[in-house]
Amino acid sequence: MTEIYQKMEEARNYIQKKTAHHPEVGMILGSGLGELADDIEDAVTIPYSDIPHFPVSTVEGHAGQLVIGRLSGKTVVAMQGRFHFYEGYTQQEVVFPVYVMKALGIQWLIATNACGGMNERFQAGDLMLIEDHINFTGSNPLIGPNDSRLGPRFPDMSTAYDRKLMDLAHHVAGEQGIRLQQGVYAGVSGPAYMTPSELIMLRNLGGDAVGMSTVPEVIVASYMGLKVLGISCITDMAIGEDLEPLTHEQVVEVANQTKPRFIRLVKGVLAEVKV
Repeated sequence: MTEIYQKMEEARNYIQKKTAHHPEVGMILGSGLGELADDIEDAVTIPYSDIPHFPVSTVEGHAGQLVIGRLSGKTVVAMQGRFHFYEGYTQQEVVFPVYVMKALGIQWLIATNACGGMNERFQAGDLMLIEDHINFTGSNPLIGPNDSRLGPRFPDMSTAYDRKLMDLAHHVAGEQGIRLQQGVYAGVSGPAYMTPSELIMLRNLGGDAVGMSTVPEVIVASYMGLKVLGISCITDMAIGEDLEPLTHEQVVEVANQTKPRFIRLVKGVLAEVKV
């Protein structure tokens, strides 16, 4: 973890030389949702490949750059594309940008993703607030020696997703006429989509949606004391008893269709939140 701290500082120093902005809010924009970063004003865009120690995103629909500027009256730093455990990165590498965003000064984080809905009350195209998660990735980004400058050895995860931010998101969604679900996100390693029996198991264990991201980043955000708002785009219905074949192209297509509502919701939350 000492090595992570040193790398974090090197990345932070590089980014601060590129912009005069001091971000208050961090955003992780998942599959098909990166267009929100195009609305950031007075923006400075930095390719991941230029930032010391940053991995490079390899997934379709992930632009692979950091965008820093102003959005809805707040100074933000947005990840236009994220990293995944299934790409072959360690979980420590996957979450490295969260450490860097914290070092840049963010106080809270919006983590978004595209995922499958396991709750029969959901439908493709819904937005879901993440109220909690179940870590089925088989690993944890905090494994290894702990650096107390970053966070405690045994961090509490009982409020990993901030209740006040969830209430605010529901309020904004109501004002905008957006149907907003809420549920538990089951995080798996991927890259294979789940079998029918696996989906039935995850649903029976309490999962409302299933995806291949977000959990490692939220663990580290909570570890460092960041407030987190998690929002999932339900791109398909992953009902084990009635499962149909699925491709990544279908996931991105539904995420793109949902994009206008997602962007309005995030902008509305940003406008009203008190940082």
